[in-house]
Amino acid sequence: MQIQINTDHNTEGHEALAAHVSGVVKDAMSRVVDQVTRVEVHLGDETGHKRGKNDKRCLMEARLEGRSPIAVTHHSATLHQAVDGAAKKLTRLVESTIARLRDQKSRASVAPPQEPREE
Repeated sequence: MQIQINTDHNTEGHEALAAHVSGVVKDAMSRVVDQVTRVEVHLGDETGHKRGKNDKRCLMEARLEGRSPIAVTHHSATLHQAVDGAAKKLTRLVESTIARLRDQKSRASVAPPQEPREE
């Protein structure tokens, strides 16, 4: 699983922040790492230099093998909290998406009984 981290012009991408983000994503996605090819993380401060409540944003986008990307967003007072919240949301979404896909495949593999033909 590849992890790509992007920051807006209001957020400095320090190595410590990148290490924190990578660790959180790897830990959160550990159960589904085989199905996820890449996770893109977009960090931002929506109010810039001004202070605001819950103005730090983390958008995470997971790319599942052979599927369209899925994304979540979490706002919080700090970037670390925003990353943690987004990672939890993304993990739940990926797990439920994978479960739904498995359910659809199992339904498709069970052929419906054929009705007798009237002649």
